[in-house]
Amino acid sequence: MEELFRLGLEKLGLDLPGERLADLVRYATSLDKWSRKINLVARNTSRQDLVEKHFLDSLTLLPLVGADDTPVHLLDVGSGAGFPGLVLAAADPGLQVTLVEPRRKRVIFLNHVIRELGLGNVRVLDRRLEECGFRQDQFTHVTSRAVAAPEAFLEMVAPLLGAGTRVILMQGGSGLARWQDLGLEARYRLLGVHDLRLPFSGDQRQLLVVENRAVEESAPAG
Repeated sequence: MEELFRLGLEKLGLDLPGERLADLVRYATSLDKWSRKINLVARNTSRQDLVEKHFLDSLTLLPLVGADDTPVHLLDVGSGAGFPGLVLAAADPGLQVTLVEPRRKRVIFLNHVIRELGLGNVRVLDRRLEECGFRQDQFTHVTSRAVAAPEAFLEMVAPLLGAGTRVILMQGGSGLARWQDLGLEARYRLLGVHDLRLPFSGDQRQLLVVENRAVEESAPAG
């Protein structure tokens, strides 16, 4: 599995220290074993698909959250088996990551990986988002993978978005076109679109970075 990670990271133009790569391989190996007993990913998932469509797909966010020395606190809503939040936490110990996942078996797995890798930069909350009591502007970045359609997800996290909060929407190749069709520009500013292809399948991905216009425009000057 290590060679799949190395080749995929190279194709994506990402470089990880050896110890971070080793942690991701251990994480993927644990997931492969646990998935034979509980439903974390589809049971017929090949090792290549496991690495590419879960781990490497998650790592495409790394340049958006780890690009400089600015402190990052990422919220991952509905993390499941840890995608993308736990993968990012394992890849970059400088990130602070909060995972929200209400399903018990997945929470048990997430905590197992956190203990196994000795990660001190991530915590798991085993409840629904609305039960977490988060405050506005607590997070610098908010993301999720396939929890809800973009408009529903933005509505869900809107109370948490402060003036500097960036929402990263993980979309397929038509993500920008869909965004334009939704007509959300009055409420949300599109800050950037990052186009990429997964390294083995060639599947298209678009990462849309947005912010809440209302919060940004109401923030005090200076």
